[in-house]
Amino acid sequence: MNKPLAVIDRRFFLIAIIAGGLSVLLGAFAAHGLKSLVSERMLEVFQTAVRYQMWHSLALLMLCLSTNALGASDWLRRAKFTMVVGVVLFSGSLYLLVLTGIKALGMVTPIGGVLLIAAWLFAALAVVSNGSRQT
Repeated sequence: MNKPLAVIDRRFFLIAIIAGGLSVLLGAFAAHGLKSLVSERMLEVFQTAVRYQMWHSLALLMLCLSTNALGASDWLRRAKFTMVVGVVLFSGSLYLLVLTGIKALGMVTPIGGVLLIAAWLFAALAVVSNGSRQT
């Protein structure tokens, strides 16, 4: 039986889809538009941001789909929210660093990375806490 996604999951689902599409767009921009404008090292930094955004967009999609299997737990909601904020801070700071040259933005990137790690931890806790409720 197909259950409709909760409203909050639909929002996260849409965010994941948009973020995934944007990662393709930004990857193409890096390959074709940025190549002649920035150094090879900065191009690698931009591509790292694209790669993290894409992988975490896919992970967010999986978390949204997991709601039906795991239930709408607080840990799962935290994982989704934290993953979105982590991608914005991690990838967003790298994009801005490359495009603006403001080196101080590099200090934001590790905060985003820590949030991404936390999101994975919260996802694991959603699975573990769900398993402990089943008989």
